[in-house]
Amino acid sequence: MKKNFSILLCTLCVFVTFAQQNLLQSGPMVGYSDFREALIWVQTTEPADVKIGYFAKNETEKFTETVQTSKAGDFIAKLTPNEVEYGTIYTYKLYINEVYVPRDYKLEFQTQALWQFRTDPPNFKIALGSCSFINEKKDDRPKPYGDKYQIFESILKKDPDLMLWVGDNMYLRTPDFMTNTGIRHRYRHTRATKEMQALLGSVHNYATWDDHDFGPNDADRSYVNKKITEKVFNDYWGNLNTNASGNGGVAQHFAWNDVEFFMLDDRYHRAPNRDPNPDKAYLGTQQLDWLIDALTKSRAPFKVIINGGQVISDVAKFENYETYPTEKAALLKRLHDAKIEGVFFISGDRHHTEISKLERTDAYPLIDITCSPLTAGTHSARDEGNTLQVKDKTFYKRNFGIMEVTGKRRERVLVLTIYDADGNKAFDYEIKANDLRYPRKKR
Repeated sequence: MKKNFSILLCTLCVFVTFAQQNLLQSGPMVGYSDFREALIWVQTTEPADVKIGYFAKNETEKFTETVQTSKAGDFIAKLTPNEVEYGTIYTYKLYINEVYVPRDYKLEFQTQALWQFRTDPPNFKIALGSCSFINEKKDDRPKPYGDKYQIFESILKKDPDLMLWVGDNMYLRTPDFMTNTGIRHRYRHTRATKEMQALLGSVHNYATWDDHDFGPNDADRSYVNKKITEKVFNDYWGNLNTNASGNGGVAQHFAWNDVEFFMLDDRYHRAPNRDPNPDKAYLGTQQLDWLIDALTKSRAPFKVIINGGQVISDVAKFENYETYPTEKAALLKRLHDAKIEGVFFISGDRHHTEISKLERTDAYPLIDITCSPLTAGTHSARDEGNTLQVKDKTFYKRNFGIMEVTGKRRERVLVLTIYDADGNKAFDYEIKANDLRYPRKKR
């Protein structure tokens, strides 16, 4: 009798756990990391109570507050473990309706290290990529556009600390553009991609957007639903902040160790591509002012500006910044006039990877790392006319980047390595912080 009862109890436990697993739509996803808290994102399939248990090595488990997901909130819970120590790695567990929901992959988050005035900054790794298309047959073109989803597993195997999603992180389709329901459907569908879950679960994720996750192809400030997509974007990502310039959009700023990141919004304030006025807005005056102020304030050896579209390429076609000549010239002039050091750019959009390098008089060169695509379509190698393209630093298959920052505080070095979807090395490229400085006058 006792044996039968034990079997029945065990069966009941398995049934309850399985039932709670079925309530998980996607996640958990690790968002921002800071000194005193981090963010973990979870989405359920219906209303549920969600919490996170977390612990460092040799610690007892602590818990976040419980969040009840709701239909009005798209069944999303954002949880902030905040009983933490600096520079510590935590294992965490997901609980739905007070039942532990195990995952078959690592769940971790980390807090920022307090190295300032104490030690050299820690070494760390940054993953980057753009253009992630996940097929959904009924909404897609007749020929599927997305492929090589194993790329997300390949990224995780490189063990990055954080990932930069550089734009077109999902692709709104024709049935999606005009309604809140459609936009949220696409975000929900992409976020639930099976191959993506382990990467989301233990790597801190930061994102900006480009046209396809903002609105229709080549979308601009005229897009009538931009406030809706802004809300949905903020619901689905766990960024530390957005709307940095104060006039709408998803521009943001954060630091990781001694490197600072400035993620721009190249859509919310952008004039139409077909506007013939050479003075037309791309980032817009307010966002550009914020960027220059924030860069001027920063003392980081690397100031990484992330933008959905290419900034440095001198090809005045497609959607490159070169097609907005007045504002691009203003940005470059203001960077130079303010003698801002340590700047380089990361961009996506182009469905191939390349590095552009602009040599300047009496100034260090400006570098733009274009990394694209993750799973979206590719094109064959071709000469698009970018005269600033660095020789032998191009790749025309699905790919991602890993940037490793190492070295002493005054001698930091960043090495970018581009990998194909299976994690095979394509090329690498080194940037030294000391090479991103203005010439020093001799005394």
